[in-house]
Amino acid sequence: MAEFIKTQNSFSSGEVAPEFYAKDGINGLSRLENMDVLSSGALSRRCGLRHVDNLVGAGRLLSFSVSDGEEYIIVLGDYHMDIYRDNELFQDLITPWSYNDVAHVQYAQRFGTMIFVHPDFPPQTLSKSNTEDRFYISEFSFSRNDADMTVNMPFVRFQDASNITISVTTHSSGNNYATFTASSNFWTPDNVNARLYLLDKQWIITEYISPTKVVAYTNGAYTLPSSPVSDWREAAFGARRGWPRSITFHQDRLVFGGSRSWPGGVWMSQVGRHNNFSTGTGLDDEAIFISLLSQQREQICTVVSRDNLQILTNVGEWAISSKPLTPSSVDIKKHTSVGSYTARYLPPQQIEGATVFVSGNGQDIRELSLDELAQNYNANDLCALSKHLMKTPIDVAYNAGDRRLFIVRDDGLMSVLNQNSALGISAWATYRTDGEFLSVAVSDNKTYVIVRRNGAINLEFFDSELFQDCEQYSYSFIAASLPHRASGHNARCTRIRRIDARVLNTRSVFLNGQRISLPNDIYSDATLGYTGDVSINILGTNCGLSEPIWYVHGDDCEPVTILSVSIHGWYRV
Repeated sequence: MAEFIKTQNSFSSGEVAPEFYAKDGINGLSRLENMDVLSSGALSRRCGLRHVDNLVGAGRLLSFSVSDGEEYIIVLGDYHMDIYRDNELFQDLITPWSYNDVAHVQYAQRFGTMIFVHPDFPPQTLSKSNTEDRFYISEFSFSRNDADMTVNMPFVRFQDASNITISVTTHSSGNNYATFTASSNFWTPDNVNARLYLLDKQWIITEYISPTKVVAYTNGAYTLPSSPVSDWREAAFGARRGWPRSITFHQDRLVFGGSRSWPGGVWMSQVGRHNNFSTGTGLDDEAIFISLLSQQREQICTVVSRDNLQILTNVGEWAISSKPLTPSSVDIKKHTSVGSYTARYLPPQQIEGATVFVSGNGQDIRELSLDELAQNYNANDLCALSKHLMKTPIDVAYNAGDRRLFIVRDDGLMSVLNQNSALGISAWATYRTDGEFLSVAVSDNKTYVIVRRNGAINLEFFDSELFQDCEQYSYSFIAASLPHRASGHNARCTRIRRIDARVLNTRSVFLNGQRISLPNDIYSDATLGYTGDVSINILGTNCGLSEPIWYVHGDDCEPVTILSVSIHGWYRV
């Protein structure tokens, strides 16, 4: 048997999947739970959770920053929106979305206004009053022209209407009314209150008569056409056609991406006039409409404003790089073919200048970033070594201050990525609590979560001063090594005689099931804990082919930081 001393002083790869246990050059672990990998590569026990409030029911978290020092956390629940400020309930508003609908609500913020979209509901606007210390929510409205009261909303010709012609006849209700007769069955009751553009005028459908006939109204006189009209369009959004699926602001334009009936459409407002989607005569500041063209059906999942306008679909990633973006200059290109998650909205996160999103299969966390020439995007997989930790994601958030990406899973756990590319850190771990994580969001550098505990739903946040959850639930942590490899070989048998660990500001720690004895003077309030080397003697302990050599663990409510671990022993290959 050959003698060895092996030190692991970086855990930068975090927990890796078993198929990578025999790969050289990985500073990984076979298990990492309730611990974080620091920028130095060291391990540290995660923070505890502080209780904020009991919630009426489950919800989804999002943050709203109105101004410097005025930060809000929003809980979207079942037909309600609870708004918290300074960890106190500030206001409760009624919304049109059920709890099941909330999973597909997307949003964009500009100053003190946030606009929400859902493919089955009219967009909603949340705004903070300048004179009253309160919020109001109302249906988003397109701007109107004072002269004829037409609405500056987009109009399109849908595929199922491409062969439909409309015969226009007078109606007994008055000179501003007409009967529209379609050349084949087309109209539905959902067309009532929808708008059409026909005979160079906007019309509102006021009455449904049959699948071929409706009554419509226009503001002003019109001339009856001598033959059926083939050149007509419908409002892009409405009860029948659906509403925008995604939203962002880009180059001072409001951008809507996709809808139920036009999944590949991108609508951009006029510059600085976010309620005006009139394309006008194509001037540089007027509205823009484009449709993604490819050999596959492209359903836009979300739109993201970065240096370029990124359009993430179910089958690929597009970008519009035009600067400035004008109707006559739209440089759009499909860069990658990964596809985004469609089961629910998981907001893309900005991490180190890249857009990080969940792939369509729910198993990858992709990093969309430009190449060195800033011409083409790549979509690198951030969890290539840790696929086993990606299990049906239901929410995502990134804390830039802590450099941590949080993925809530449907099994009630969280997968957490500690990322610092400059220092070579890309480490996944698992967070577990006495209950189930349901949602996550970051506000004012605090990471908030919704947790179900013993049937109750709580709003909580991670607090670096706590080492217990909600001041009553203790949680255990563990970091376990990879199986032993030496001189490029998988050890057939390993006998360990001693394990050393170098710790920093630590008050309680176990090594391989043995409590480490620390000096008594570290438990005074004047000290942060013990810093130095600790060890255990386990002479003659045998380890198998796939077992971890060492594991650090504990459940005391005390801080723990592990800088390195060394093992002394013999091995045989």
